[in-house]
Amino acid sequence: MNITGTHFNYYQVCKRKLWLFANGLNMEHTSDLVYDGKLIQETTYPQRSERYEELEMGGIKIDFFDARNKVIHEIKRSNKIERAHEWQVKYYIYVLEQTGIEGVSGILEYPTLRHTARVTLSDNDSAKIQKMEREIEQIVESETCPPVINARICKSCSYYEFCYVKEEE
Repeated sequence: MNITGTHFNYYQVCKRKLWLFANGLNMEHTSDLVYDGKLIQETTYPQRSERYEELEMGGIKIDFFDARNKVIHEIKRSNKIERAHEWQVKYYIYVLEQTGIEGVSGILEYPTLRHTARVTLSDNDSAKIQKMEREIEQIVESETCPPVINARICKSCSYYEFCYVKEEE
């Protein structure tokens, strides 16, 4: 299985969302919040595409990679799930290190909040990522969908209606 940054992010937020996404039920295209995030990424740093490159490798897709300074720039709309964003960037660093690119760091950027956060990867983080990769594979390959988590974050999720709308009997 080719684990992507999206898989890794969803694993941090909701195992059900991860399972649904990985098993072909993609609701992101229906979400205004996802659209807003893409718009922010495309319009906030227009000069970036001249200096840095989008990098796709082994299932991951990095918004902007400064190859000279070995810095990943990941742009996000909101910091409500900053922990998930941080682990997504750590996963990107991990993948780059696995391909022989040493000394990579990351910056999470929240343009609308005017906030940035530096991200690094420790040896302990690498061990956790290996464990998470195994757990992601187990979740995705499971025959059954994980249960609804019923958290505050659910209300802004693109899968909300799928998870919470009751069928008529």
